[in-house]
Amino acid sequence: MPTVEPVRPDGAPYPVARSDAEWREMLDPGEYAVLREAGTEPPWSGEFVSTKTTGVYSCRACNAELFRSDAKFDSHCGWPSFYSPLAGDRIVEIVDRSHGMVRTEVRCASCGSHLGHVFEGEGYPTPTDLRYCINSVCLTLEPDAPRCHPGSPWQGTTAGPPGRRTLPR
Repeated sequence: MPTVEPVRPDGAPYPVARSDAEWREMLDPGEYAVLREAGTEPPWSGEFVSTKTTGVYSCRACNAELFRSDAKFDSHCGWPSFYSPLAGDRIVEIVDRSHGMVRTEVRCASCGSHLGHVFEGEGYPTPTDLRYCINSVCLTLEPDAPRCHPGSPWQGTTAGPPGRRTLPR
């Protein structure tokens, strides 16, 4: 039975709604366990723990944009950490009293999928003193398009010299 409720804490439904069978069909078992059953991937196992690629991190379940790489930092906790989401309305925070402690769960505001937890006051040198500890399996990363080098006639664009392939946006 999934532990992620189909409605927000205020009772409103999430904009992206699917049946349990649909979630199971579109997510592999590991993704389903974390995103829909509020599980946790093992520390240091996720593909984005040490990633330095610039771009936008989105929800693996619904593709909603959640975090930018410029808000990602090395917390050395075993999971990707961000100090801020793209905007406050991209996530939902819920008090989590499981496992004998009180934490704040982070869910995708679009589909309600579990992403991880947010912690405050840990002393990291970030602008917010928050650590959004997010499971890699919950995320996809869309890298920024490459930029031309300074001094190039195409500086500041994603175009480039004729005949050069550019990445689609």
